[in-house]
Amino acid sequence: MYFGAFQVAISSLRPTLSGLAKLYENNLFLSTLYEFLNVPKSVPDPLHPMAVPRPWRSGLRVENLSFHYPGTDRPILHDIVMTIRPGEIVALVGRNGSGKTTLTKLLCRLYDPDTGQITIDGTDLRNFKIEDLRGEISVVYQDFGRYHMTARENIMLGRPDIAPDDPSIVQAAQWAGIHDYLIRLPKGYDTVMSRTFADGEELSIGQWQKLALARAFVRDSQLILLDEPTSSFDATAEFEFFEKFREMARGRSALIISHRFSTVRLADRIYVLDAGHLIEQGNHEELLALDGVYADLYRQQASYYQDESQSVNNNNIPALSTAFSK
Repeated sequence: MYFGAFQVAISSLRPTLSGLAKLYENNLFLSTLYEFLNVPKSVPDPLHPMAVPRPWRSGLRVENLSFHYPGTDRPILHDIVMTIRPGEIVALVGRNGSGKTTLTKLLCRLYDPDTGQITIDGTDLRNFKIEDLRGEISVVYQDFGRYHMTARENIMLGRPDIAPDDPSIVQAAQWAGIHDYLIRLPKGYDTVMSRTFADGEELSIGQWQKLALARAFVRDSQLILLDEPTSSFDATAEFEFFEKFREMARGRSALIISHRFSTVRLADRIYVLDAGHLIEQGNHEELLALDGVYADLYRQQASYYQDESQSVNNNNIPALSTAFSK
């Protein structure tokens, strides 16, 4: 009888003890969350902020900028000077670790430069309210967000103030090349983008990237920052995207980071970074004629297709050889 009572007591206590353990574990997570939320801002707002110009007149300029990440002594960027004019498409090229993504973080004022400054129409970014500045910039990084929400809500995250039936949502999806897929879903734009939920749908990585691009475009911003915007696209999707990119980005400035020279060639101006230094600038033809780092990187990438062309030609398939050559 005593043994039986002991067994019943243990069975009754087990869920209680398990619940207490779960509460303790969850409390650890919440403590970390609140500790994170209480971290002070590293880039403070100005006491008397100025209004961000709209529209930009002379554009954005980086002047003698140098930077290293807090807690390290290794410099990432050295004396960078560059300009992005209103309505201009600029490309940023360089080997991995040359500082390309770091520069975009400084443009968004996630950090402030050690020396030099970034200005919009001659006014330092540090004179603008951070929220207002970031409202004028749309950003899509390689590690873009994938949210288990409806497709419509995923796009609206780029501009939460618009109505759910705003036509700009569909326009953004059409520009990004995801509209035709979304309208074929069971609930169209109101389909949840995850199979975790009932009636949800899962997207491929390339489709998620298109949804992230739509989120960036729907934002009524003056600058679009794209870090490897078509890294998950197939060749056809990439071609279609950049065929209409210039038209859809009309009136906005754009900064594109890409290792694909088929993407870079569309830019009005190309800047080449190497080990944190800005070493070359110009359009595609000018940089090829310069025969420097850009030309070397371009030839390395082009050689793959030339090798493929030669291989196909050796197999006596001239039509495909011509296609590769193009």
